[in-house]
Amino acid sequence: MKKLIFLLPVILFSCNKNNRTVKSDRTDYDKAYNYLKTSEKDSAFKYFNKAKDFFIQEDNPSFAGSCLVNMAILQCENGDYYGSQETALSAIKYLNPQKDTLEIVGNYNNLGITCQNLKEYNKAAQFYNKAAHFSQDPIYQLTLLNNKAISYTYLKKHDSAIQIFNKILAFPTIKKHAKVFSKVYDNLAYTKFSQNPEYNAEPELNEALKIRERIKDDDGLNASFYHLTEYFENKDPKKALHYANKNWQIAKKNNNPDDQLKALQKIITLENSNNTKYFFLRYQSLNDSLQTARSKAKNQFAIIRYDVEKIKAKNAENEIELLKRNIGLGTLSVLLIGGIFLYKKRKKRLEQEKELEVKNTELKMSKKVHDVVANGIYQVMTKIENQDHFDKEKALDDLEFVYEKSRDISYDKEDSKDEQDFSEKISNSIGSFNNDTVKTYIAGNEKNIWENVNQSKQEEIYQIIRELLVNMKKHSKSNLVSFRFERINNEIAIHYKDNGIGISGAVIYNNGLSNVVSRIEILQGQIIFDTETEKGLKIDISFPVY
Repeated sequence: MKKLIFLLPVILFSCNKNNRTVKSDRTDYDKAYNYLKTSEKDSAFKYFNKAKDFFIQEDNPSFAGSCLVNMAILQCENGDYYGSQETALSAIKYLNPQKDTLEIVGNYNNLGITCQNLKEYNKAAQFYNKAAHFSQDPIYQLTLLNNKAISYTYLKKHDSAIQIFNKILAFPTIKKHAKVFSKVYDNLAYTKFSQNPEYNAEPELNEALKIRERIKDDDGLNASFYHLTEYFENKDPKKALHYANKNWQIAKKNNNPDDQLKALQKIITLENSNNTKYFFLRYQSLNDSLQTARSKAKNQFAIIRYDVEKIKAKNAENEIELLKRNIGLGTLSVLLIGGIFLYKKRKKRLEQEKELEVKNTELKMSKKVHDVVANGIYQVMTKIENQDHFDKEKALDDLEFVYEKSRDISYDKEDSKDEQDFSEKISNSIGSFNNDTVKTYIAGNEKNIWENVNQSKQEEIYQIIRELLVNMKKHSKSNLVSFRFERINNEIAIHYKDNGIGISGAVIYNNGLSNVVSRIEILQGQIIFDTETEKGLKIDISFPVY
């Protein structure tokens, strides 16, 4: 679905503030506003950043918040979505819900846009909803609700999305606002088609297209052509190619590189002539240019902030030197008194650390028993359960291995180094849970994924995977389980998914999954439980290699 998102023009915030009087100097703020009007975004960002620091120092939070909102929108427009999120979130504490409603609406809407671009659709829907709550303009509210419904469509919550679209179309004067009406009407038809590929959405999509052609809504035409391309892609490829070319032409007219790339992707997929190479080269060139421009913009924003912080740091350093000369004697007095206090405190801390060490040793031993004995025996049971013909010798070998490991625990021996390739070890562990009723799938578990991952981390990862499998076997009632592994630079991600009964957030920490969470902390990684999917459980795990 095209991201028909509504972004309040950044200049509006400056105009809003221009109508207010302010006691403190606003020279940098006015400079930023003037650069904004001439589309000199780097300079506008620089002076908004300087003005923000000045307004914070002068205790003028309303103008400081306005600066941060403008900066966040500039970052978003240049593709710096993470930076935009950080800036927008920092703006919230400076904005007053009684007098800064326009900035608050724009800020939450911008957060929705960044989340949507980062595919965080649940968060996007929440931010759009907050923006609609603060908006005092009924048409803005409807547009923001449209954005929220689009997020639901991405989440495949089609019924919820359709309900919102219908609510908007029931607004008494909606048809008087042709741009908004055609946007919602088009999105509703496309959502119905997404929910049911057999749904005949062509008449509604064409009706929205006619309205947009009549009112010369180029952004809307871009969305209509893209939706019609997707609608006909598997029904009538010639028609789909026709609309994909129209999509590309209007995206070029709008000077929108992202939309051009999407249109070119469709053309390359649908084109069967000698022109395919031409379109591919255009796509490649445009994509390279876009990535270079966005990287340059991100670096420029970072450099601007660095320069400002550097000046502030230098001024702070001078103040610190002056302060040092005035507190020398006071420091000596504090050290004498503090020394006695620290001695007593250290003595007490050492006693507490000794008690904690004993408890940690007991906890470590308990975890080893759980990992090696309990999970090991459960895996052997699973292997036996999945065998068509019981192999007594193999079962005894597996049990003897578990026995030897348990003896190592009792003698507090270090785990011996595993000679087996780690990727093969993972595949074997996952495969042992595969049977007639449960099918396991693995993707991306290549040898190079685990390069430079040390032995201790490998052990934690192996136990995490086995914990997930045992939990699935005991609780999920699923028949399809998948693991997908990927490595980006020096970070490894594990994506787990099953189609079982799912699990609520409250239950996660009341079963074996709590061990998974604690192991992720050891790896200095993060884990996300997606408990809001329509069926089953989805877990995303990531951690650094080093």
